[in-house]
Amino acid sequence: MAELTQPATVLSVTDLTPHVRQLVVKPKTTKISFQPGQWVSLKLPVGPRPPLNRAYSMADPSSPYGELTLVFDRVPGGLGSNYLYQLKSGDEMTLSGPYGNFILPPALDRELLLIARYTGLVPMRCLLKQVFSEKIHVPVLLIAVAPSEDEVLFHQEWLTMAIQYPSFRYLPLVVQTGEADAVEKTLSMLNPLVNDQPKVIPMLCGTKSFVRPLRAYFMERGYDRKDVKIETYD
Repeated sequence: MAELTQPATVLSVTDLTPHVRQLVVKPKTTKISFQPGQWVSLKLPVGPRPPLNRAYSMADPSSPYGELTLVFDRVPGGLGSNYLYQLKSGDEMTLSGPYGNFILPPALDRELLLIARYTGLVPMRCLLKQVFSEKIHVPVLLIAVAPSEDEVLFHQEWLTMAIQYPSFRYLPLVVQTGEADAVEKTLSMLNPLVNDQPKVIPMLCGTKSFVRPLRAYFMERGYDRKDVKIETYD
């Protein structure tokens, strides 16, 4: 069956950090109903064989009016992100979706442990908003790994959440030296939180080279592969 696509209008453009931008877009044909953690596919008119398909998770839960909040970083030489950086309010794009299974499990009976690197924090923001809006009573720990101090996404939001919701803990970690070091330092942070502690519900998002070693870490500690939810964006 052919993929159902539709046009969407850019409503606003906002820079969140020196290298990360937010687009709020509104599908023109049909409202997209999605679960927090899911993503849409943008069909971009660039590349040797357009359209170029690029996946972006929603940063905000579903809106009554149908707007979608998309957040992305500008990749040096990246066809998709550089095209998106040229868009302005009133421009149109083509998209489809929603897709993906990076959603909250039906049974939240343990602490929820969210670990993400850089723009991997986008679906985490959407998931956390769902947890708090639905008054889900479960402890939540967010480990947010950033490539530099000025690229810690949603930092003030996380701090505000930690004040408003006593069940929420936020641990930022800045690692400037690549994915291998990011994994090593994240694992160092994880050891006292996971070793000899009750099991948690891990949800991991980032590049494959960041996420896969972390999943292996949990599996080595007795977690089933299916119990460690992951989302990768490369």
